[in-house]
Amino acid sequence: MNNFGEDFIFGGATAAYQAEGATKEDGKGPCIWDEYLEKEGRFTGDAASDFYHKYKEDLQLSRKFGVNGIRVSIAWSRVIPDGVGDINPKGLKFYSDLIDECIENGVEPFVTLHHFDTPLALFKNGDWLNRDNIEHFVRFAKVCFEALGDRVNKWITFNEAWAVAQNGYIIGNFPPSVKYDIPKAVQSMHNMMVAHARVVELYKSMNLKGEIGIVHTLEGKYPITDSKEDKRAAYLDYMLSNKFMLDACFKGEYPEETKDTINEIMTKNGGELKVYDGDLEVLKKAASKIDFLGMNYYSSHFLKGYEGESRIHHNGTGEKGTSIFALKGIGERVNNPEVPTTDWDWPIYPKGLHDMLVRIKNEYTNYKKIYVTENGMGYKDDFEDGKIDDTPRIDYINKHLEAILQAKSEGVNVKGYFVWSLMDVLSWSNGYNKRYGLFYVDFKTQNRYAKKSAYWFKKISDSKALVNFNEIEY
Repeated sequence: MNNFGEDFIFGGATAAYQAEGATKEDGKGPCIWDEYLEKEGRFTGDAASDFYHKYKEDLQLSRKFGVNGIRVSIAWSRVIPDGVGDINPKGLKFYSDLIDECIENGVEPFVTLHHFDTPLALFKNGDWLNRDNIEHFVRFAKVCFEALGDRVNKWITFNEAWAVAQNGYIIGNFPPSVKYDIPKAVQSMHNMMVAHARVVELYKSMNLKGEIGIVHTLEGKYPITDSKEDKRAAYLDYMLSNKFMLDACFKGEYPEETKDTINEIMTKNGGELKVYDGDLEVLKKAASKIDFLGMNYYSSHFLKGYEGESRIHHNGTGEKGTSIFALKGIGERVNNPEVPTTDWDWPIYPKGLHDMLVRIKNEYTNYKKIYVTENGMGYKDDFEDGKIDDTPRIDYINKHLEAILQAKSEGVNVKGYFVWSLMDVLSWSNGYNKRYGLFYVDFKTQNRYAKKSAYWFKKISDSKALVNFNEIEY
């Protein structure tokens, strides 16, 4: 198969906090990142890519370069400043105007309700470890559905619940900066899946015309050797970061194998999973109603057996070869010398995308369709006389699009691909020196410049097929 199909979405992805800026304008309340980045003192999201003021320009660029879908998220604290109280009409108006502009430019909006940016007050009240926040989230979703549901046809409950849990409670490079607390990570994931299910149920009860799904970051997990210990490590890592929440979303339960494995990991780390009365019932109901899976894919991991204490070093600077990731009771992620990596030590492994897509099809037969909702390459783009030759990024994306075509030829229903990111945006842990966009942003002037990748992406979108990027003029 070499054609993506006429209805395939060739999209660009963004997130509110990483793109909008305007963190204190028009009644927006603080989210956890405002306080966290201020304490860190390295960079802020106050300006980001100024999407709050420049979204019309970005959507016009999208139309010009064949980007027919965009992922945006709604900043909870822009709509309900403290997360629980009065609705901010200026916040809702911004998103309403944004959606109208998307439609005007023929760019389908895929709207995420939670993309890492819990309102500050709710975060301080326990974030997703506090079950009260499930109710607050359901109310926020209802406000959004009522205001925008007549025009938004693709809704996403959560973006990357695994990243929220892993980065906040295991790696410690997201707030609340806790390290190695696997029990808190697992409990927060379960609670987010209950919140997701509650919102799916709400959306379906409102008889709106669109579809609702969730975005998971899914990584392949491969043993570095055929040893029993390495295979077990890959299995445990897959169960924790992928299968636990996929089972919740698509099976509506934790099958015995999943439950036993998670309990084993929890016991080794001094905790236990609390499943509350009614949780499994709501998971089961929502599992039959979820319309699509969004899959974020950047890399896969190679595992070896590991029996020591947890130890992690996050490579947040691009100093290649410095990453360490070993988890007690699970395994250690190691370098595969046959697989290239980015400067941030992310393995470049398109086969992992193909394998995950096929695995979803085979293991979750009730899935309806998949969108690859994020994929892209962080790169230190060189700006020369208004031209940006980002051929390595093009090569990376091209290989992953080839993996999608291979999966489609094997019967996987993949309906879209979103480059992370539409324009250069704020990186959560790297600030502004790690670029992903099709459009280069001069963060001093906020001017946009199309990269070579944007011209290539347009050719693909126009032809619905891969094209030779060596022949692209820009």
